[in-house]
Amino acid sequence: MTRDIVLEALMLSKQVSSPEGPLTIVHDVSFQVAARESVAIVGPSGAGKSTLLALLAGLDLPTSGEVWLAGSQLSALDEDARARLRAQRVGFVFQSFHLMPSLTAIENVMLPLELAQRRDARATAADMLERVGLGRRLRHYPRQLSGGEQQRVALARASVGSPAVLFADEPTGNLDSATGARIAQLLFELNTGAQTTLVLVTHDRSLAARCGRVLAMDAGTLRMQAVVDA
Repeated sequence: MTRDIVLEALMLSKQVSSPEGPLTIVHDVSFQVAARESVAIVGPSGAGKSTLLALLAGLDLPTSGEVWLAGSQLSALDEDARARLRAQRVGFVFQSFHLMPSLTAIENVMLPLELAQRRDARATAADMLERVGLGRRLRHYPRQLSGGEQQRVALARASVGSPAVLFADEPTGNLDSATGARIAQLLFELNTGAQTTLVLVTHDRSLAARCGRVLAMDAGTLRMQAVVDA
């Protein structure tokens, strides 16, 4: 990998067992993502987009091929080492938020910082929540927040550690159009302002069009790479 490449897939494939025999979900996918780039992965349901994202983030292991993330070959690391790499260099935003219901907004955002033994966890988390417009919701629990507010907490938690790569899987999928537009704006502000590489899966064409590059998948295969005009 060159210094500027933060993420690379090399002939990546994933097979799973099914009653009909082996099923290939991702097939021979290869591409690179440069630092500070924004990339959208698009395609129909069942195309393998979310599986590809999980492989890229080290949440799942490929049947064959390699993933290099922030200078490390994921398949060469054991489970604990992959978890440490994710904690240090990766952020995640999911469609269903994945907040801890027993923790307040600020406690949810503090969690990755406390795991990293950051002494400034509370102040840093409060500052990040302020940046996403939730400075008055620090002590609210997820059940006391709207869907859009919960997603903003999730985004703050994902980005608070200044990750090398922020992965987002349908980040606006459960939100109304206005709230989704606000979340999208925050994603791209973090991409440019914090210089975090953004890789997202989306069905939203307008969201994909805001990325610098679009990767189109179909039936587990990368069919097209397109650079979006600025």
